[in-house]
Amino acid sequence: MFKRHFLTIIWFLFISQAFAQPIQELNAGGKISLRGLSVVSDKIVWVSGSKGTVGKSIDGGKTWKWMKVKGYKKCDFRDIEAFDENTAIIMAVAEPAYILKTTDGGKKWKKVYENKTKGMFLDAMDFSDEKNGYVIGDPVNGKFFLARTNDGGETWGEAYRSVYPTPDSAEACFASSGTNIRIITPNQVGFVTGGLVSNLVIGRLKIKLPLIQGTTSTGANSIAVKDSLTYIVVGGDFTNNAAVPNCAITTDGGETWTIPEKAPTGYKSCVEYLYGNVWVCCGLTGIDVSQDNGKTWNQISKVSYHACRKAKKGNAVYFSGNESRIGKFAGRER
Repeated sequence: MFKRHFLTIIWFLFISQAFAQPIQELNAGGKISLRGLSVVSDKIVWVSGSKGTVGKSIDGGKTWKWMKVKGYKKCDFRDIEAFDENTAIIMAVAEPAYILKTTDGGKKWKKVYENKTKGMFLDAMDFSDEKNGYVIGDPVNGKFFLARTNDGGETWGEAYRSVYPTPDSAEACFASSGTNIRIITPNQVGFVTGGLVSNLVIGRLKIKLPLIQGTTSTGANSIAVKDSLTYIVVGGDFTNNAAVPNCAITTDGGETWTIPEKAPTGYKSCVEYLYGNVWVCCGLTGIDVSQDNGKTWNQISKVSYHACRKAKKGNAVYFSGNESRIGKFAGRER
């Protein structure tokens, strides 16, 4: 009994110490909005953003290689998925919408998808492994747009449009952080919406979210998944930071939802599950952390960031935002 209590105390001391550390700013001062963020390991990080920009670090953010993708310098790359220091996929929102892939560290990019459909606007990608992934887009011709790949992004095909429910009027997806779609299980993908209504869509199910909604600037922006039943959704109103509710938690796959006793501070564009009961979210008003599965949130930084992601292979947590800003939790590497 004593040993178990002692280990519990050590665990909470570790968590408290980890998040008492300041956010280490790695890069800032540019003119690029960085909404795409993919953290391969503690050392390998890719970012993407406006003006055809992609950035990469292979030394934990100490140095960065910046590139303008040739032929796509006017594109806004709102999301990126990287698999190692050489292989990455970037998504340009509209019109036309593009998906590009590099296998040589960004020296050359191959166009693997193009869509010139009027109204096409891609929002985010998510991959379950190096082969299988999805991209979500705003509704087109009365249907949500969803495409998938099973060959590492070399080819993409529309995915089961007839299966997904019809979007409501003025319902769309926010391309704010590349995280409004998440693969829940290898055979199940979920995405969140906003606008006049806000929903979680999983296959044929359309689950109303208890977030603020009713205008084009409200609703869900991001979803994070702990396991097949436990998710947290964040958002709010990007024109009104005081608007709540801006966060909701489910532990039964969306059948029921709870609102935090202490909500995150202001509008949030991204949420990420870290470990144990610990989650992090970020947005225009800064960074908040929950150590009790979303029940209460505490602000740890007032610096604005669009996206936050944990390393796929490691412990580091990175952030990206406006003005080419990149940050990370100090002392989170292995």
